[in-house]
Amino acid sequence: MTDVQAAPSATPANSLRWYVVHAYSGMEKAVERNLRERIDRAGMQEQFGRILVPTEEVVEVKNGKKSVTERRFFPGYVLVEMLMSDDTWHLVKNTSKVTGFVGGAKNRPAPISEDEVMKIVNQMKEGIEKPRPKVEWENGEVVRVKEGPFTDFNGSIEDVNYEKSKLRVSVTIFGRATPVELDFGQVEKI
Repeated sequence: MTDVQAAPSATPANSLRWYVVHAYSGMEKAVERNLRERIDRAGMQEQFGRILVPTEEVVEVKNGKKSVTERRFFPGYVLVEMLMSDDTWHLVKNTSKVTGFVGGAKNRPAPISEDEVMKIVNQMKEGIEKPRPKVEWENGEVVRVKEGPFTDFNGSIEDVNYEKSKLRVSVTIFGRATPVELDFGQVEKI
């Protein structure tokens, strides 16, 4: 008689639920680190699952150079997968830089659905695969050209190409509107 189990655990994985923890803004990674350390010290690994800080990558152009930086899209929040009990609640609540749970009663927070968590995880994956520009551009928006042959000209955005990081801007030259293709880094919002 052979009984094969994937991973023996005292708690069935499906009883773990996702909770939103409110943290000091800018301290989300520190909260994640502190939680992991406290869980390990308390020996409560089987009562906790994943800990997520929702981030995405954004492309920024500074001094003509592209750089990819990480941006939190829910600043001040950390997602924690856990089995809710008095002990786990106290461990999370008393972690440094945590202000409390979001939703539910004061000492009985409400979990969020797996669907909501999957939306956030998918948004994180999209941000890694295809970093978004830090600045969002809109058709019809008026911008100022800050470098190149049309420096100090103002123009209206006609088209935005995020894949190539290019804009088509209608610039008035000698009284005529002329479409000009420019890099994101060559223009600035007015």
